[in-house]
Amino acid sequence: MMKQKKTNIHKRRILAVLTAFILAAGAICPVFAETVSGTAAGKAAAASPPVFAAPSVTGALHVEGTSLVGAKGQKVQLRGVSTHGLAWFPAYVNEACFRQLRQEYGANVVRLALYTEEYGGYCSGGDQKALKQLIRDGVQAALKQDLYVIVDWHVLNDRDPNTHVSEAKAFFSEMAGEFAGMDHVIYEICNEPNGGTSWAAVKKYALQVIPAIRAKDPDAVIIVGTPNWSQYVDQAAADPIKEYDNILYALHFYAATHKSDLRQKMTAAVEAGLPVFVSEFGICDASGNGSIDETEADRWVAEMDRLGISYVMWSLCNKAESASMIASSCTGTSGFTEKDLTAAGKWLVRTLEERRGGISMGSILSNIHPKFRPGKGTVAKRKEIP
Repeated sequence: MMKQKKTNIHKRRILAVLTAFILAAGAICPVFAETVSGTAAGKAAAASPPVFAAPSVTGALHVEGTSLVGAKGQKVQLRGVSTHGLAWFPAYVNEACFRQLRQEYGANVVRLALYTEEYGGYCSGGDQKALKQLIRDGVQAALKQDLYVIVDWHVLNDRDPNTHVSEAKAFFSEMAGEFAGMDHVIYEICNEPNGGTSWAAVKKYALQVIPAIRAKDPDAVIIVGTPNWSQYVDQAAADPIKEYDNILYALHFYAATHKSDLRQKMTAAVEAGLPVFVSEFGICDASGNGSIDETEADRWVAEMDRLGISYVMWSLCNKAESASMIASSCTGTSGFTEKDLTAAGKWLVRTLEERRGGISMGSILSNIHPKFRPGKGTVAKRKEIP
C-alpha cells in the first residue's frame, strides 16, 4: 500500500511538471502549445485552472471583469493562509515560516491580520509602532519568498469600519507610501463589517480609504469587505464601487456552518459580474472551533477553482481551536512536520499541494525534486522596505 501511495504521488508530480512545462512553453511559443495540445499533458494544461501566480512570474496584479490577472494578462488564483492577530501571534511572521508555506506547501499568498478594536488592537491601545513593523517585516518576508501578501485591516468587534475611518486613512496612507511600486502587496481595508452595518455604510467608508491608498499607490489591488461578516456579496453586486478600478469584494465562509446557500450567493455574485476574493475561510464552524467538515470544504474549493476565485484559510497559529493550522502542542514557528499540523492544517497542505504548479521554473523544479529550493535569483528585484 505504501509503495502504491508513493507511485501515485510520483505520477502526480510528473503530471504537474508536464503541465507546468507546457504552460511555460506556451507563454514563450504559442506554436508549441498548439502542437502538444492533443497530448495527455497538453489536455491537462488546457483544462487547468489559472496559472500558479507568483510575483516573479505574474508580477503586479490587476482586476479584469471578475478575474484577478497578472501583468501579462494571465488569469491567476491566489491560495494560502492568514495569520491570526499580529498582536497575539507575532512570531509566525518570519521568513523561514513563509519559505515553508511557499516552497514546501505550495502557497502563493499570505495575509497579515491587523486587528483594530480587540485587546492589543491597532485602535485600542496596541503598540502601533510595533504592529506597523510586523506589517513591514511580513511584507519583506513575503517579497523574499516570492509570495503575494495581503495587508488586512481586521475590522471585527468595531463592527462598522467607519468607527475608525480616520485611523484607517492614516494607516493605509503611510503603508501605501512605503509599499508603492512593490508588485506583491494587496490591501484589504475592512475584514468583516457586521452588527447590522449596511453596504451603504461600508461603501461610504471605502470611498474615503481607497483614495488614501490610490494617492500613494495608484494601481494597487484593494479588497473591500461586505456586510454580515463579509457574506452579503449580493448587496455589493447590486451596487458596486464604480469610482475606482482594481477592486475585489470579500466573501468569508466556515465550511461546517456555511454551505450551499452562501456558496450559491457567491456564484450568483460572480455571474452578475462581481470580482470576489475569499480572503478568509475555515473548514470548521463559524466560531473558529467545533468539528470540521472536509466534505463541505472540498465543495467550496471545487466551486472557487471553477470560478477562479482566490482563497486564504484562517489561521497560521497554534491557538487551541479547530481553525488553527498548527497544533497547540507545537511551540515552533517554522520547520513544521506533519505531526505539528492540525486536521485543518493537513487539509490545507493537501489542498495546496494538489494544486501547485505553474509557469515559474522554481515551481517546475520543486515538483521534480521536493528538496529543490529557489536561489536568490528567482525573485525579481523590487523596491526594498525602508
